[in-house]
Formats: sequence, C-alpha cells, structure tokens
Amino acid sequence: MMAGRTPEVLVVGLGPAGSRAAAAAAEAGRSVVAVDRRRAAGHPVQCAEFVPAMIGQELRALDSVIRQRIRAMATFVEDRPPDLWDNFPGHMIDRAAFDRSLVEAARQADADCRFGAQIEGFARDGTARLSDGGEIRPRLIVGADGPRSAVGRAAGRVNTELVETRQVTVPLNQPHEATNIFLSAEITGGYGWLFPKGDVANLGVGVVPSARTRLKPLLEDLHRRLAEEGRLGAEVLGHTGGAIPVGGLLEPRGRLGEVPVLLAGDAAGLANPVTGAGINAAVISGGLAGRAAADWLGGAAGALDDYAEEIEELFKGALDRAVARRREILRCYEDAPGPDAAALRRGWIAYPEYWAA
Repeated sequence: MMAGRTPEVLVVGLGPAGSRAAAAAAEAGRSVVAVDRRRAAGHPVQCAEFVPAMIGQELRALDSVIRQRIRAMATFVEDRPPDLWDNFPGHMIDRAAFDRSLVEAARQADADCRFGAQIEGFARDGTARLSDGGEIRPRLIVGADGPRSAVGRAAGRVNTELVETRQVTVPLNQPHEATNIFLSAEITGGYGWLFPKGDVANLGVGVVPSARTRLKPLLEDLHRRLAEEGRLGAEVLGHTGGAIPVGGLLEPRGRLGEVPVLLAGDAAGLANPVTGAGINAAVISGGLAGRAAADWLGGAAGALDDYAEEIEELFKGALDRAVARRREILRCYEDAPGPDAAALRRGWIAYPEYWAA
C-alpha cells in the first residue's frame, strides 16, 4: 500500500514515455513515484517493435535491445508489385527488453517505480486512488498511460479516434532487411505489415474499430498468402494486439484540481495517425515532460507552457498532415467501393503524393 506517499511527481504508466519522464524528473533531484497497472515492464508486448534509426539520438544505449537492423521499406498496393523505398533505416527491437532498460534507468535515477498498481480514479484535489487502497497526492502528474489514458480522461483529454490491431509472430523462412507494408481497400482505415526480426517476423493488421471483427480473417488471409509464397512458416508463435490513437495531438497540459497534468506519448495522441509509429515520440515527449515537471517544481513558472509549445512545435505539423491524409482515405468509403490505388498511395508516407500540398 502506498498510503502516505507524497512525491513531488506522480508518473502514471511505465512504458517508454513514463519511464523517460520518471528518469528525467528524478535526475533533476525531484521525488518521483511511477506506477503501472501491468505486472512487469514490457509485458504484454503490444507493439510491432520497429523504431526509426533516429531514436539513437535520444537513447545512446540501444544496441543491447536491437534484434535486427532495417534498411528499406517495400509497399504493396493491392495486388501490384511492391514499390521499394531503399533508404528507410531503422531497427527491430526486443520491446520487452527495451522497456525494462528504461525502467532500470529510471530506478537508477532514484525514481520509485511500482508495477501492479492500478489507478482507480482521482479525487477533485488531484489525489490518485490506487487499487490496493493507497492514495498519492503529488504536486504534479505526468500521464503516460497509453491511448486510453486514465489521467487524460480525468483531465478532459481523450483520444476519440483509434485503430484496433492484431499481430502474430511467425517463422521467417529467409533473411529479410525491409519492412513490408500492405495497403488495400479491404483493410479499412489501416494497413497490414510484415516486420522481420531475425528468424521470425511480426505480421499484423490494423483497422478502424467498426471493422474489428474482420481483423482475424484479414490477418489469417495475409499469413496464408505469404506462407504459400514461401516467405513465412505456417506456425503461429505468439499473438498480441491493442489500440493506437489516430486523431492527432491532444492538448498536452491540463489540471486535476490544483495539480497540474502533463500528457506524454500515446496519452497525448502522439502516435502517427497513418503509420501508427509512436515509440520515438514517446521517448522524446516523456523526457521533455519530466524535465518540464522538474523545472516547474524548481520555480520556473512558464515551464509547463513551454512543454506544451515544444510538443506542438515538434509534432503537430506531421500529425496534422497524417490526420488529413487518413481522413481523405476514410471519406473514400462513403461511396463504395472505397479507396483506389491512387488514393491508397496518397495516404502512405512512402509516396510523393503523401507530401504534396
């Protein structure tokens, strides 16, 4: 039980955003309690595990969790031959090990990281009520608890647009150095993917929530087709899935009573609405949130406004474009049969049409 704890900063969520926020605030000398409803860091994995090469600019000790380097991206539009983007560097990581390493860094900075701690709700004065009966009354809260953030909901910041995903891990029959993207009108509001990871691959599909009943057959059909081509084995080694926010940036600053709130990562709507990528944004925003919290506690009255402005400056332009492209695609379904190949290309980052005015 955590009754009586009065940290300066409460971080809710210990994924990449929360761990980075906890570490940054603790490194600045602030008392931090970070809680997560999961039992262990990184479990269950709800991630395709690809990160862009630029993430190394934020995290120097990445090598230990890299499982394969990626050099290219191949995009399949309906049944056409793939279009290859030969300069798309990135890494396939072990997401569970990645999350554990970030939590360990937060602990080494003296953040009190607790798992199996469910937030039951918040009192009007910002006190967090926990599932074990404990309460925490911090001076500031960082919400890094994912697309259905309890902190965001309490502060009136809710991701209203989501994509539902389903993913399997399957044997990869031959070495492969490119991510594969599958665009089709059948995959409503999302896409399919094959991300190689050594001798296995993460194979998945994402769709709008109204089409979630089609996730399983769509994924099974994609798996069967690639297995028949000899690229993948028929065995399914693991399952996962989850939600991704696709509505764009939320206002990342709010209040619970007199307690300021900062949102980071998926809780702030920072996942890309077209690609679903969110790890890099989570790492960056989490670190910024932790530093802003520490600065505000140290007397910098404008630190929280500065955080919101920096988040907007870093992410809003790309997110707004992705939201616009995604909504163009969805409008195609208003008049059957849905998007054609040209519309699908305009809606995907690999094509010049995506970046056109």
